[in-house]
Amino acid sequence: MQAPAWKIDEIREQIQIIDGKKSPSMLVKNATYLHSVFKTWERGNIWIDGDRIVYVGPELPLVLDGTEIIDATPFKIVPGYIEPHVHPFQLYNPQTFGQYAASRGTTTFLADNLMLFLSLENESVFELLDELKKQPFTYYWWARFDSQTVLANEDELFHSRSIGDWLERPDVLMGGELTGWTRLLAGDDQMLYWLQMAKRKGKKIEGHFPGASDKTLTRMRLFGADGDHESMTVEEVERRLRHGYGVTLRHSSIRPDLPHLLKSIVEKGWNVFDHLMMTTDGSTPSFHLDGVMDKCIQAALDAGVSPIDAYQMASYNAARYYNMSHLHGMVATGRIAHLNFLSSENEPTPVRVLASGQWLKTEEGVAPIQEKMDWSVLGTLELDFELVEDDFDFSMPLGIEMVNDVITKPYAVSTNLGENSLPKDTEELFLMLVDRKGKWHVNTIIKGFGSSIEGFASSYSNTGDIILIGKSKSAMKAAFDSLKERKGGIVLLENGEVVTHLPLAIDGSLSDQPFEVLVEQELALKEELTKRGFRHGDAIYTLLFLQSTHLPYVRITQKGLYDVMKKEVLIPSFMRTGG
Repeated sequence: MQAPAWKIDEIREQIQIIDGKKSPSMLVKNATYLHSVFKTWERGNIWIDGDRIVYVGPELPLVLDGTEIIDATPFKIVPGYIEPHVHPFQLYNPQTFGQYAASRGTTTFLADNLMLFLSLENESVFELLDELKKQPFTYYWWARFDSQTVLANEDELFHSRSIGDWLERPDVLMGGELTGWTRLLAGDDQMLYWLQMAKRKGKKIEGHFPGASDKTLTRMRLFGADGDHESMTVEEVERRLRHGYGVTLRHSSIRPDLPHLLKSIVEKGWNVFDHLMMTTDGSTPSFHLDGVMDKCIQAALDAGVSPIDAYQMASYNAARYYNMSHLHGMVATGRIAHLNFLSSENEPTPVRVLASGQWLKTEEGVAPIQEKMDWSVLGTLELDFELVEDDFDFSMPLGIEMVNDVITKPYAVSTNLGENSLPKDTEELFLMLVDRKGKWHVNTIIKGFGSSIEGFASSYSNTGDIILIGKSKSAMKAAFDSLKERKGGIVLLENGEVVTHLPLAIDGSLSDQPFEVLVEQELALKEELTKRGFRHGDAIYTLLFLQSTHLPYVRITQKGLYDVMKKEVLIPSFMRTGG
């Protein structure tokens, strides 16, 4: 259960406002607002004290000394939007993403904990989460049960005590997502115990079941899964609804499925919108140029969904499903004062945003971040080793071929790998995964990432280890050296010069730059990669998912080249002796 949001003396003061003994801090009068239960547009006045709505209805406060009064006649007011499935570590960090998203109306997030879980001890992470609570937007969290890759030390990280610590927190609302769900089918009672532990504490369980059959969905529902966000066809939506899943429709940089799914649902005449949510599922920065949940709402409106249903899918439905409608998803008494002021019901990007009773956006612009997060506990990337000639021994006959941004398959390598450079007339590139502490490396070939990338280095990856790609071994080493000097990020090098660098000052994994600056840097990187033959949609997701064993068919992991379907290491990682 969630802890009370307000202290006893705060609640007593709120009651004094109702009794006419104290002024509210803000009055939004003549408001036309969406009532989430009646699903109607209502007229009334909204009293706010601090970060809480203390009254909504026809009455006006008896005392208005020092009260900020807003005439809301020109606006339609809806609850702050909720992003129910976000990965706030896709180059950006939770604060910069939260600030940008909230400026477009998304004020509440249910967020992945994986990057923090893998990087820090729980005590240090929890201090960060508590620090984040000082922001006007609101974060809730997941508790992961698996790493979605093959780690050298997974058992040291994922155990009942560490996971239990997360599940004890009232701001953790969900267990999952279950990228390792096949372990349940294979008889993993440890993971099943964690699911039961989460259920006993009132948490939802989110699945990750792309392409799942009817029987698989049945089994996973019996194991305890409550929801899933992996529907790619309307038939998959129907199957999940019939089994009683909470269904979240995805509109992301690699799976923009939402528009065609909603269009099909509208065409079929299904009255199911009360049981649907929407997500951008951790999209990379430039995907959000035209919004976050406001972008999803616009897609719903364009697909023919009624405005009220569209707004409910991005607010009340998620609040109700995650048992937080007493705080979020409604313009009603007692809720946190997250309010979006719209120019019309058909314009989901708000003109004004009130977050925790503070103006985060007005017609004059977006308020600056008041309290910048201190991410120093994550540190900076210090690569205290050198790559040597022996590290660049490529002799394995098996490579990785990209089918699309994130799906890969094995292929037999016939190219001579003993030279410094690969032939220019092929799409083959050298690929290395190097332990960030310099203990091991995995060497193979990747096909389809580009045709003329000389040297490329990235400290952005699933595990924070270093990815090196290129036609030339010497250029890859130079890119690594540049990355080392710059303390991480993503470096593209050609003819001995850095073509572009996307800095990631926080642990070599996250940017500390404003969101808009990061978008420009990401677009510049993608443009240069495209010039050099990258022909898929999202190179950032490619870097993230090269290690991700929840996707077929072959991955490069800390233990080596890994066959996802057979669950076996094809080529082991090699311990380094030099550098």
